[in-house]
Amino acid sequence: MNFLQTLKLSIKNIISNKMRSILTMIGIIIGISSVIVMVAIGNGSSKNIMGQIQSLGTNLIYVSVMNNNKITTEDLSKINKIQGVKNLAPSLSINATLSFDEISESYNVTGVRGEFSDIRQLNVASGRFISDVDDENRSKVLVIGSDVASDLFQFLNPVGQSVKVNGESYKVIGVLESQGSSMSGNIDEMLIAPLSTTVTLAQTTNITSLYIETESEKMVDLVTNNLEMYFTNKFNSNRSNKKTYTITSQKQLLETMGSVTKTLSVLLGGIASISLIVGGIGVMNVMLVSVTERTKEIGIRKALGGQRGDIMSQFLIEALVLSSMGGLVGVTTGLGIGSIVSKFGINVAFSMKVTLIAFSFSMVVGIVFGIFPAYKAAKLKPIDALRYE
Repeated sequence: MNFLQTLKLSIKNIISNKMRSILTMIGIIIGISSVIVMVAIGNGSSKNIMGQIQSLGTNLIYVSVMNNNKITTEDLSKINKIQGVKNLAPSLSINATLSFDEISESYNVTGVRGEFSDIRQLNVASGRFISDVDDENRSKVLVIGSDVASDLFQFLNPVGQSVKVNGESYKVIGVLESQGSSMSGNIDEMLIAPLSTTVTLAQTTNITSLYIETESEKMVDLVTNNLEMYFTNKFNSNRSNKKTYTITSQKQLLETMGSVTKTLSVLLGGIASISLIVGGIGVMNVMLVSVTERTKEIGIRKALGGQRGDIMSQFLIEALVLSSMGGLVGVTTGLGIGSIVSKFGINVAFSMKVTLIAFSFSMVVGIVFGIFPAYKAAKLKPIDALRYE
C-alpha cells in the first residue's frame, strides 16, 4: 500500500469516529493555542516594557548617593568634564505635604534645574517647566505630575493655582504629560520645584542624585566606568563592604529587563507545553483503542500479504494526521484568542517562529505517541488477530 492510499485510509478512519477524534484533538488544540497565546502575551509585555525604557533614552545614567554623602558643586564641575558626558542635571528629593483647600497629601518633591526636562525627556501638558530664572530667584513654583493634578484639582485647571508645601505657598506653573514609572520613580506622582528652592525647603545643600546624558549610547559604558572610579575614590567605597552610591544606566536596565522577560516568555511557553504532552497521551490512548478495535482487520491484511512495515506506517500516519489536524486548529485558535485578548488592552506580540515550533511539536507528539500503538499493531500474528473476538 503506497503513502497516498495509507493517508486516505487514515483520514477515513478518523472521520468514521468523529466524536472520538475531536475529543482526542482537543488536548492538542489546547496545548498549541496555550503556547501561542502565553508566549505572545509574554513577548507583548516585553516589547512594551522595553519600549518605555527606550523612550527615556538609552544614553541616560542615574547616580544616587546614600548614607549622608552628597554631590557638591565641585563634583558637578569635575563630572561634566568626564569624556563622553554631554549634559547633567542634579536633583534633590524630599518628602513634603502638599495642601489644596481641604485636601492634604504627602508627596515626593524633587528639586531640579531647567536642563532636567531635556535630559529626562519630560513634556509639559499645560503651562511650562522650571526655568533657570526660577532657580536663580529661588521661586516658589511647582510643576506637578498628572496623577497629582487629578487627585488634588480634579476638574479644575491646576496651572495658576496656589498650593501649600509644608505650610508655605507655592504656585503651580505646569502639569506634566503622563509618563508612568521609570528607573527613578513615578513621574506622574512627582512634584518638581527649582533646585535652589528645594534646598531651602529641605534645609540642606546635599544633592542626592544626578542624571547624566552621554554623547551617545556607545559612550555609556565608558562614562559609567569613569563614574565608578570617581565615586569610589570620593567615598572610599573600596574600604567598605557596602557601597554608598549606585550608578544605573538605561542600557543596563534594558539588558536586565530583556533577560528577565525572555526567561518569563520561555517559562510561560514551557508551562503551556505541558498540555501538549497531555494531548499526546490522549492520542496514544485513542490509537491503542483503535488497534484493539481493528485487530481482525490487521489479521486479514497480514494474511493477504501485508508487511509489518505497512501495518506500522498505517497507524503511525493516522496518529500523525490526528495530531496535525489538532495542530492546525490549535494555531488558528491561538491566533484568534490572542487577537481577542489584545482588544482588552493587553499587549500581544505573535511570533511566527514560536507558532511554527508549536505546530511542529504537535506533529512530533503524534509520531512519538503513535509509535507504541503502531508497533503493537505491527507485531500481531495473523492467526492471533483473526481469532480475536
